[in-house]
Amino acid sequence: MHSAPAREDNGHDPHAAGLWRLTLCALGIVFGDIGTSPLYTLKECLLVAGRDRPVEQADLFGILSLMFWALVMVVTVKYVAFVMRADHDGEGGILALLALVPERYRTGPRGIGGVSGMTLLAVIGAALLYGDGVITPAISVLSAVEGLAVASPALEAGVVPITCLILIGLFAIQKQGTGRVGGLFGPIMLVWFLTLAGLGIWQILQRPDVLWAILPSHGVEFFQRHGLHGLLILGSVVLVVTGGEALYADMGHFGLVPIRRAWLGLVLPSLVIAYLGQGALVLRDPSAAANPFYSLVPAGPATYALVVLASLATIIASQALISGAFSLTRQAMLLGFLPRVTIRHTAAESEGQIYIPEVNVLLGVGCLALVLTFRESVKLAAAYGLAVSGTMVVTTILYYLVIRHTWGWGRLPSLAVLVLFLSFDIPFLIANLFKFFDGGYIPMLIGAGLIAAMLIWSRGRTAVIQRYSSQFGPFETEWPRLAPRGAARVPGTGVFLATSRDHLPPVLVHQIDRTGTLHETVVLLTVADEPVPEVPDGERTTVERLGDGFVRISLRFGYMEQPLLLPCLRQVVAAEQLPIDLDTATFFIGHATVVADHAGQLSFIPEAIFAYLKRNAVREEQRYGLPADQVMEIGEQISI
Repeated sequence: MHSAPAREDNGHDPHAAGLWRLTLCALGIVFGDIGTSPLYTLKECLLVAGRDRPVEQADLFGILSLMFWALVMVVTVKYVAFVMRADHDGEGGILALLALVPERYRTGPRGIGGVSGMTLLAVIGAALLYGDGVITPAISVLSAVEGLAVASPALEAGVVPITCLILIGLFAIQKQGTGRVGGLFGPIMLVWFLTLAGLGIWQILQRPDVLWAILPSHGVEFFQRHGLHGLLILGSVVLVVTGGEALYADMGHFGLVPIRRAWLGLVLPSLVIAYLGQGALVLRDPSAAANPFYSLVPAGPATYALVVLASLATIIASQALISGAFSLTRQAMLLGFLPRVTIRHTAAESEGQIYIPEVNVLLGVGCLALVLTFRESVKLAAAYGLAVSGTMVVTTILYYLVIRHTWGWGRLPSLAVLVLFLSFDIPFLIANLFKFFDGGYIPMLIGAGLIAAMLIWSRGRTAVIQRYSSQFGPFETEWPRLAPRGAARVPGTGVFLATSRDHLPPVLVHQIDRTGTLHETVVLLTVADEPVPEVPDGERTTVERLGDGFVRISLRFGYMEQPLLLPCLRQVVAAEQLPIDLDTATFFIGHATVVADHAGQLSFIPEAIFAYLKRNAVREEQRYGLPADQVMEIGEQISI
C-alpha cells in the first residue's frame, strides 16, 4: 500500500510547489530568446513576402500557418516531445547529446582534424551556436528599442546609440553574475507573455477570421501559388523557432517537467495568440505591416511602456544566450576542443552560473559591431537563422544515432523520426542558404573560425600527448632507467602533474636531469576530463602505491564540474593515510612552448595557430586552484 505524498501543514504538496517555482524560473532563463521573436518575425516575413507591394490575405494566412506549424512541429514535437528525452545525467545540449552517441561513432574512423564524423558534426553544431549567441543580443535589443521610432519618429536617430548603451551595460555587469537579479527574470517574463497574449486576444476579437490561418492547407497553398520562390519565406519563418535549442540546452538547470509545463501551459499559447493578433491587425490595417508588434498599441505612452517591457525581455533573452555561451565554452574546453579559459563562479549556490571574461569580451565586441554595421533589425534578420537551422540538422542526426544505436529502436521507427524531423530542418536550412550574401555569412564565418580553432586545438593537443608518449614510457619501464642516475632524495613531497597515465611526466625527468634531486615522496597526479556532466564521488579517485616513495593518484571530473585539486587530494590523503603534507608540498608543472616549423605532424599555419592558443590558455595552476607559492614551473620548447 502506497503512502500519500508528504504535504505541508497548509495542505500544499511541497514537491508541486517546487515544480511551480522551477517553472517560473525557467520562464526567465529558457524562453527568453524564443519569447522575444514576436518583436521582429512577422515583420520580416511580411517584408520578404510583399517586398514593394501589400501582402494579400491569402499570403498572410499562409505565413501565419507556416509559423504556427513550425512552432508545433519543430519546438513542441521535435524538441519538447522527443529530443529532450535524450538527457545525459540530466544535462542537455548538443555536446551532451554527443556523449550519448555510441563510442564507435564518436572515436572513429578519424577524419578532418583527427576527429570522427559524428564528433565533427557536434563541433560544427556547437560552433554555430556561438554565431547565434552573437546575433541574438544584437537583434533582440535593437528590435525592442526601435519601438521608440514608432512612438515618435523624432527619436529614430537615438535607436542605435541607445541599443549600444544597453548592450555595453549588459556585458559590463556579467562579471557580477545573475544570481542577485535571477529571481526577477521569471516574473518579468511572465508579465511579458501575459502581455503578448492580452494584446493578441484584443486584436483577434476584432478579426476572429484570422483563426482560420492555423489550418495547414493555407501553408500548402502558399507554396502552390509561389512555387520554388515561396521556399524563401522559410528563411524568415525559421525566426519563430530560434531559441528552441535553448529548451534542450538548459534542461540541466530546471529539468524536463518544468520546461514542458511552461512551454505547453503558457509560452506556446502566448506566442500563437501574439502572432495571430499581429495578423489580425494587419488584416484591419495593412500599414501596420511595417512594424506589427508595436502597432498593437496606440502610439504614445502605451508604446513607451511596451518599449520598456520589450527591452527588459530582450535583455533577459540576451542574458540566456550569453550564459549559454559560457556553459558551452566550458563543456568544449573540458572535452578537449578549446584551450583553457578563465572560469569564475558567480554564485556559490549554483554551479551553472559562471563568467568567462574572454568569451564575454568577444561576444560584446561582436554584438556592437553587428548593431553598428546593420543598424536595423530587419537588415540584421537576414543574418539570423542560418546558424539555427544548421544546428537543428546536426541535432536531428545525432538524435537518430542515439535512438537507433543507444536506445535500440527498430530501423523503421528510427528512420521515420529521422525523415520527419529532416523534412522540416532541411527546407529551413536550404531557405536560409539563400540569405548567405545578405548577412547569413556572418554566423557562418564565426562558426567556421571556431570550428577551425576547435579542430586545430584538438589535433595539436593530441599531437603533444603522442609526442610525450613516444618520448617517455610508463613509470614501470622509465623509473628503472632513471633511478641509476642517482638523484638525491630530499625531504617533503613533490606533486608532478601528468597529462596521461601512459607516460612519465616530462617535468619529472627534467627535474632529475637539471637539479639531480627528487623528493622522498613523489605523487604522479593525473587529471582526466570525462565526457559526463558529473563524476560520482565514489568513482572520482584511484590511488596506486608504486614503491620507492612513488604514489600515482588519478582524479576524474565531469564537464559541469570545477576541477579544484586540493579538496580532492586532502580527502585522498586522509582516506589512504598517505605520508603527504599538502600545505608544504611542491607542485611541479611543465610548460611546453610550441615552436612552429614545417617538420611536425601539423602544417606550419595550424601549428602556429595552436602555439598562439596554447600561449594564451589559462595555466594549470589557475585552472586547478593551486596556491601560487607552492608551484614550480619547468619549461621547454617543442615542435609538433
